[in-house]
Amino acid sequence: MNAKKNILVVVGTRPEAIKMAPVILLLKQQSWANVRVLATAQHRHMLDQVLMFFAINPDIDLNIMRPNQSLTSLTARLLLELDDVLLAEKPDVVLAQGDTTTVMTVALACFYHRISFGHVEAGLRTWDMQNPFPEEANRVIAGRLARWHFAPTESSRQNLLREGMSDSDIVVTGNTVIDALLMTASKELELGIALDDTKRLVLVTAHRRENFGEPFRNICHALRTLAECNADIQILYPVHPNPNVKDMAHEILGAFDNIILCEPLDYAPFIAAMKKAYLIISDSGGVQEEAPALGKPVLVLRDETERPEAVKMGVVKLVGSNYEHIVKEAQLLLDNESAYQAMARGVSPYGDGKGAERIVKVLQDHFS
Repeated sequence: MNAKKNILVVVGTRPEAIKMAPVILLLKQQSWANVRVLATAQHRHMLDQVLMFFAINPDIDLNIMRPNQSLTSLTARLLLELDDVLLAEKPDVVLAQGDTTTVMTVALACFYHRISFGHVEAGLRTWDMQNPFPEEANRVIAGRLARWHFAPTESSRQNLLREGMSDSDIVVTGNTVIDALLMTASKELELGIALDDTKRLVLVTAHRRENFGEPFRNICHALRTLAECNADIQILYPVHPNPNVKDMAHEILGAFDNIILCEPLDYAPFIAAMKKAYLIISDSGGVQEEAPALGKPVLVLRDETERPEAVKMGVVKLVGSNYEHIVKEAQLLLDNESAYQAMARGVSPYGDGKGAERIVKVLQDHFS
């Protein structure tokens, strides 16, 4: 390997930063790689605190976030900004993770510039373009344009093969979220919120676009019922700042002594909250991956998931936004010890903490 290869890593949201941090940190240790980090800042604050935690300073910051921006305007502005960046940086490879608008536009911009694009966490599918929206379309488009597909699991690899991707372009790496989790969970972490240690903690996250409106109202009423019927639990809900979520959550849940509504937690405190939790109720993709590794049962507030592996293992269960279903399944885990232990087995199908190593090795072998 002669001259250093220019690697541009793009992150736009908190989950992207978490999952790309182990890759960025390992690439920066490679003598053959000149690594530059681009932050689109699709989610400003939630991105910044993760980058700060992992001591990653973006070399380029597009600061793309605007209040109430539409997907169309976000996509158009990102494409124009990325066009200028790629012309200036001339990367040999661009890496991005997941299924956000940032990832989709990065893949498209790289295609236009004939730059090799590596898709981290490739191959997740629900096979329903409307669920989740717009994430399913984003990852399908990114997948069609990628040079390398870094699939987190064998089932993700099979999804890509089903779509006609070349087997030689797919590498099952494990999910780098487990790399980041193991790096973080081994540390002494402070939650920073006073909890009642005599009560079992139910940790909640709910913010996905497809749950806006009546589905989210049903979710909130289910949480309210659980709080009313179980004096021995405490619900901690870091509320997403989107008004579609924040206003309704405070309206329905704000008056209960055993429900704590707080601002979104930074990455390390959130891991601390997961470690303390008895049960997690969430519509987050990352939580579906992280919590099983910590031995925490997860009830997923979605009807479908692109992460079926943990469902098949019985450590994650889909409950959707149906009020009765949420209450029934949560109450079962609160009341039935054997049902709880069956889900709290501490097994993870998503990786061994060496995903970043496998990704870096693919690039190193390619350039060699």
